[in-house]
Amino acid sequence: MSSYRAAKSGIAADTQAKIRSKYDPELASQCMHWINEILKEGGDSMRVNTDGSDESVSSQLRDGLILCKVMNVLTPGSIPAGKLTKAQTLPFKQMELIGLFVTKIKEYGIPDYDCFQTVDLHEAQNMHQVILTLQTLGRKAGTHGHYGFGPKESEANVRHFTDEQLKSGQNVIGLQMGSNKGASQAGMTFGKARMIND
Repeated sequence: MSSYRAAKSGIAADTQAKIRSKYDPELASQCMHWINEILKEGGDSMRVNTDGSDESVSSQLRDGLILCKVMNVLTPGSIPAGKLTKAQTLPFKQMELIGLFVTKIKEYGIPDYDCFQTVDLHEAQNMHQVILTLQTLGRKAGTHGHYGFGPKESEANVRHFTDEQLKSGQNVIGLQMGSNKGASQAGMTFGKARMIND
């Protein structure tokens, strides 16, 4: 975590503790293993430590270099080669690389709601979301013919109906609409009758 950020207190500290409690070191370790497999697939000799602790994961990924190398394996040429020559030391350059990675995974098919924010990784604010994003990317990579991990993505099951079938469905009354056959309000009373005195 960045040393220049003030310690959280009160509700902010409770929220941060809740976020940290969701972090799964086992899943993080699987993500780091997946990153190694993707880098190997792309012929890159760089390897990451598969320790799943949040400190280990954030320290290895916070400069954005490894993430961008992974993206270049999944979509060759998506990140300019000049940005992948060495690890950046300036925070704004590191955040630029992380932001570039997030932009490219959205283009790859990862929805916005599955993506982490740059600060989540760079300042280790929400490492749980970082791992969920990597898991989603790993799942998507599997559907594109790369080494993937995680639950298999569902496939579309498109149904085609004829106009005749669609029209016949308009005459059916669903059970949730109920039936009023033989219904009446005879004998029903609601509460006590109002007494009016002269």
